[in-house]
Amino acid sequence: MKMNHKTLGNTAFFLLCTTIIVFFSAEFISNLTPPISRDALIHHLAVPKLWLKHGGFYEIPWAEYSYYPVYINIFYLVCLYLKNDIAPKFIHLGFGLCTGWLIYFYLKQKFDRNWGLLGMVIFITTPIVVWLSTSAYIDLGMTFFTTASVLAFIKWRNSEYSQFKWVLISSFCMGIAIGSKYNALIAWFIVNLMLMLSYVRDTNRQTGALQYGMLFFVIMVLVASPWYFKNYLQTGNPFYPLFKSFFKLLHHQTVQGVLHGQAIGKTGKISFFKIREVMYGESFWETLLIPIRMFFQGKDTSYQYFQGSLNPILIIFLPFALLNKRYGKDKIFFVCFTVIFIIMAYFLTAKQVRYIVPVLPFLSILAVMGLKDLVDKLEEGTINSPLISRKNIKSIVKFIIFPTIIFLLIFNLLYLKGRMNIIKPFPYVFGKETREAFLKRHLLHYDAVEYINNNLPIDAKIFTMFLGRRGYYLDRAYKNESSFGMSTIRHMVNSSDDEEKFLEYIRSMNVTHILMRTELVDNYLKNNFSQEEIKRFSNLKKVCWKKVYENNRYTVWNIQDRR
Repeated sequence: MKMNHKTLGNTAFFLLCTTIIVFFSAEFISNLTPPISRDALIHHLAVPKLWLKHGGFYEIPWAEYSYYPVYINIFYLVCLYLKNDIAPKFIHLGFGLCTGWLIYFYLKQKFDRNWGLLGMVIFITTPIVVWLSTSAYIDLGMTFFTTASVLAFIKWRNSEYSQFKWVLISSFCMGIAIGSKYNALIAWFIVNLMLMLSYVRDTNRQTGALQYGMLFFVIMVLVASPWYFKNYLQTGNPFYPLFKSFFKLLHHQTVQGVLHGQAIGKTGKISFFKIREVMYGESFWETLLIPIRMFFQGKDTSYQYFQGSLNPILIIFLPFALLNKRYGKDKIFFVCFTVIFIIMAYFLTAKQVRYIVPVLPFLSILAVMGLKDLVDKLEEGTINSPLISRKNIKSIVKFIIFPTIIFLLIFNLLYLKGRMNIIKPFPYVFGKETREAFLKRHLLHYDAVEYINNNLPIDAKIFTMFLGRRGYYLDRAYKNESSFGMSTIRHMVNSSDDEEKFLEYIRSMNVTHILMRTELVDNYLKNNFSQEEIKRFSNLKKVCWKKVYENNRYTVWNIQDRR
């Protein structure tokens, strides 16, 4: 009997390790290709490239994302300095794997290596984690430091608050997380608050709770402060571009006046419940249940379906964690952190799966705890039901529970296969496809970018319009705007009633060329302006601009200065 149990354990160990190796190998191969993910080309690689070109950090007013915290982006800056733009994806993959190892070590201490490996597998094979592991983003870096902060706090609490180093590590890691992405402010709020509540509950010392809470806050601020201090010096707002109206008014009004004015302003705004009803035909309850729907309906390329995929395994076994009071404090903390984080993210951020990634490590842990408690209860025979006899327990475990896990994880494997089919890395990796050919296959605008890099003067300055703000591959100076060019087009059309006024506005843009996605510009004009306005604008465009390139729905215009 012992031999059978040992054999079963070894088989599970082999399958779990094989799963990790398969996913890691596929992601490793995918990451050998040039970067193509949207935010990498907009921000995470584009801004460090601009800094290097300028010779150091400098203010980029048109790129509000250049004010985001950049601890993780500093790694990418070093990679670009070393002329390697593939390495950032491996760094991001590394953060994902390290988060998986944190999950593994936590669960291994509580149970054994196989349960630890299962938690790691659940996390690293989750579709959104796979997607991020093959992209030069920063979410997995923030998630690693957030997870490390929470688990370090758990260590400190479980030592009965005697091992001071763990609270220092927890606050330091949270500072790195907040110095990497604004979303980590949600995690800080929860951890800092629960740290004080836990200390009061366990020791009944309110003064000590306030002291440790303040210590956690001060260390976190000191670690994260360089980027927030930089923003304050540049804009007067340490959280720029968040809370812009608040800090702008704060320099001229009292705090009470600002809050009152913002409260009045918000009453006139359309709620996101109404927006989703208009855009997607969703009912109030469908919108309210988005946090649950994310685990069942996510799609990578759909804003309606949250721009990412999860797996129901993350929540299906969670209720069973309540079957056993073992590690009850940890379970309660993980549940509270997850629920509060998701609720705050739901109301404070875009409805995207990527913004709740910091809770996935804890959902993975809770899923394993729930599964372990369920199996233990079945094996102990403490679940009383006329439908469950001791003879049926092994059958339930072997033929229902474990096959269910395998079935759910197969979805992750199918997602990995689909991701590989989208990237198609093998032609490039095996030298059958050039870097340029790979980029042209994935980026429709790359032909136009290549023309600009090879043909326009070195001092050319490009304004990108409906390019999704993706400027990383441009080797000429460029700029764009948060409305993707819509605001600029509106100003152009409005000033086209007078030729001199139109030319004055063009000059004020301080660019030499415009790169636009033609059909999107045409659609925007048709949907927002009259035929007379469009004709007037088109006539002036023919006079003032010169088309120098057009291909694959993208056009490059040379702006003619007629002063």
